[in-house]
Amino acid sequence: MPDWLISSFQTTSTPTVGELFWRLGGAFIVGLAVAGIYRATRGHEAVPTFPPTLVLLSILIAMVTQVIGDNVARAFSLVGALSIVRFRTVVRDTQDTAFVIFAVVVGMAVGANYFVLALIGLSVVGIAAALTRPKSSPKDWSNVDCVVEIRMEAHEGPGEILQEVFDEALEFYEMLSVGTAQKGEAVDISYRVRLKKGVLPAAFVAQLNALEPVQRVDFRRSSDTN
Repeated sequence: MPDWLISSFQTTSTPTVGELFWRLGGAFIVGLAVAGIYRATRGHEAVPTFPPTLVLLSILIAMVTQVIGDNVARAFSLVGALSIVRFRTVVRDTQDTAFVIFAVVVGMAVGANYFVLALIGLSVVGIAAALTRPKSSPKDWSNVDCVVEIRMEAHEGPGEILQEVFDEALEFYEMLSVGTAQKGEAVDISYRVRLKKGVLPAAFVAQLNALEPVQRVDFRRSSDTN
């Protein structure tokens, strides 16, 4: 077997305990920086649990980098082990996906002892995220599509119950999904809607809640408009 191939499957160096603490501590710091950039550039659209996830991800990737070292065989083993992990939570926005990759890259850079690269990357990506930050959402909700999810008691004609409120408050509406809840005692209905000019989301939700069969209302901007 060629020498270069043999050396690829051997660990060439082992960091000391002090170096490990330094690198993992550095990963924690850059993870906080990534989370800070996320909060600053995403504003009201930031998911509350996402920044802590970015911090933990940076540290974990730095740990993985230490485990792999220069050992190619160990790298393939970790890829195989991690491939069995499945997550059901979908990242709701493509820009959030970019921040996940950001946390992974800076964590890997610090884990590989490329602190300068990590710092430069933080600076450049931070500036880029600030310059490309989405414009603030308009106060006039009539300019954007929204999603309203309604849970109501099971009824033969749920659409007829909602019709009057919808005609009064909405410019248009389209049913997205319908399903049962509470063992068939309730119905969950989802609509894509657009409010009429001057209609506030809180007023629309209050109108729906005033209907006797309605148990819960969730109103939000459609992710397609982010």
